[in-house]
Amino acid sequence: MKFLDQAKIYVRSGNGGAGCVGFRREKFIEFGGPDGGDGGRGGDVVLECVDGLNTLIDYRYAQHFKAETGHHGMGGQRTGGKGKDVVLRLPRGTQVFAEDNETLLVDLTEVGQRVVLCKGGDGGYGNLHYKSSTNRAPRRADKGWPGEDRWVWLRLKLIADVGLVGLPNAGKSTFLAAVSNARPKIADYPFTTLHPGLGVVKAGDREFVMADIPGLIEGASEGAGLGTRFLGHVERCRALLHLVDGTQDDVVGAWRTVRAELKAYGGTLARKKEILALNKTDAMTDADIETKRALLAKASRRTVRVISGVSGRGVPELLHELARLVDRQRDALEDAA
Repeated sequence: MKFLDQAKIYVRSGNGGAGCVGFRREKFIEFGGPDGGDGGRGGDVVLECVDGLNTLIDYRYAQHFKAETGHHGMGGQRTGGKGKDVVLRLPRGTQVFAEDNETLLVDLTEVGQRVVLCKGGDGGYGNLHYKSSTNRAPRRADKGWPGEDRWVWLRLKLIADVGLVGLPNAGKSTFLAAVSNARPKIADYPFTTLHPGLGVVKAGDREFVMADIPGLIEGASEGAGLGTRFLGHVERCRALLHLVDGTQDDVVGAWRTVRAELKAYGGTLARKKEILALNKTDAMTDADIETKRALLAKASRRTVRVISGVSGRGVPELLHELARLVDRQRDALEDAA
């Protein structure tokens, strides 16, 4: 399934049904009288957050969604039925913006969450509603009220436990393929990964979700390369795994480039818990590994893990450390709630 994280759609709720002008004509009812029923309410446009989806591909080709008009009222004091709702099933982490693509309308963060985006129009009154002591035979009935319509943007921000960040060709896709059942495209040229990928990682008896974020380059926070579009997916990760390609000459510069883009993007990205790892060590000598690890540790002032997604060196220990970090973050969120 192709990953799609943004879509523009048109939604419209149903109009209310029209009221009815009707009169009783029954053999043993001496004076008869009005008996026209009210129209039914139009259907709503409902957003529902569901489990098992991680893309907006369903809204790539179907972009217009209209709820049913309310049924008209009928004689015999019969009220029209409500129009059918349109329910849009969306993955967890979907944000709904107004047509300007800036005004946030809805943020779907919990499975089962339901939000009415457009309410259906009320049904019109039938002539029975207007019966009074001075107006015994009203011939007035109302049309239904119109529904609401609008264009909206759907924007998906993946909710993963761990986000993989780094420059293009840092080995993120290889690492994700090695530790999960995900099968991202892997090649030896920059920007192989054009769409975020998700994988479920097992560390002992624990599981967590890891997201492979397309490579960041200098100026990404201002739109360079793949731009800010995929930085948004990092916002909702509990922790970051920052991979640095150990085979390149300037490992410190690579680390600083990504850190600078995370800070420039704003929000809480730069303050997220981060584990730093020197990757591709299967293609390095022990002396080279130690030299670059020391340089990276001095510049970042943190422990640098030495790993290889190809050979598996240091990967099990790293996964257990990530699992413990994710557990601590989950517990912190539960305590805060």
